[in-house]
Amino acid sequence: ITTSIILGTTMVTTSHHWLMTWVGLEINMLAILPMISKPKTTRSTEATTKYFLTQAVASIMLLMASTTNAWQTGTWSITQIDNVYSSTIMTLALATKMGAAPFHFWLPEVLQGTSMTTAMIISSWQKIAPTTLMYMISNNTKTPTLILVGVLSILVGGLGGINQTQMRKMMAYSSISNTGWTIMMMAISPNIAVFNMLMYIIMIIPTFMMMSSTSTKTLQNISTMWTTSPMLTYLMTLLMLSTSSLPPLTGFMPKLVMLNELIKQELLILATTTALMSLINLLFYMRIAYLSAMLTSPTTSTSTTKWRHQTKQPNMTTTLIPTALLSLLAIPAIPN
Repeated sequence: ITTSIILGTTMVTTSHHWLMTWVGLEINMLAILPMISKPKTTRSTEATTKYFLTQAVASIMLLMASTTNAWQTGTWSITQIDNVYSSTIMTLALATKMGAAPFHFWLPEVLQGTSMTTAMIISSWQKIAPTTLMYMISNNTKTPTLILVGVLSILVGGLGGINQTQMRKMMAYSSISNTGWTIMMMAISPNIAVFNMLMYIIMIIPTFMMMSSTSTKTLQNISTMWTTSPMLTYLMTLLMLSTSSLPPLTGFMPKLVMLNELIKQELLILATTTALMSLINLLFYMRIAYLSAMLTSPTTSTSTTKWRHQTKQPNMTTTLIPTALLSLLAIPAIPN
């Protein structure tokens, strides 16, 4: 299954023919379905069905757009999607695959219905293929469409996350918001958009790993996380502050570069709007940071304390430590 997931994404990123891209996306989708349904609950079956239906619809849209373009222009090349209707439908298909608003409804439900590890894969690895395609067609896409989808995603990601108590749903809305920034920047500077997505993937991996190793599923669990591992509790606080783009942590860098680019292009209203919208995200990141950092740990907690006995967890240290360090301290290594 893992090999198929890697193969699917690799086919998409290395192909220059629309049909091969479609095949790659299908292999990738069919491989991850058993992973989503692994917990063997009704919730995970529902999540698998929702994932399958939305991704299938997006694949149909992608196939339709590429076929129409080939019919009109006589080429199957990804970079030459010159037909206006084809490029717009393709943009919407890829936005659906990435989980951007207004096609975001599947993402929180799917993440909530599956295991932490699968949620991590959907939030990180599964974003690579559609982001690559969006990058390859960025010259032919309509700027207003991308900016509209992007701004809407940033808004939905912020407002949707505020009301949540489930960690996976909060991470899903955080992902929607970040996808919004990426799609918006595709219209203005595709290189910066890819850089933003890469930095987000690096930050989201250790977050999910920590939630998985400490069995943290809700905000209430966060408040008793110190019983399992005090060190991971501090790391979680720092990661949340980094993901919310506060200096001097790594997450600040992509936002700074993106806002700088928007101001260079004299899009002051757009820069101000998006900066203000990302403050809504800051609200729910700060809730997590507050709950994990500012409780007096040795005193009795109102919520049920977890058993200190460690269940046998897969060893994640080799991935967790480097990605966590990159997520917090990478600013000096980032080029101007």
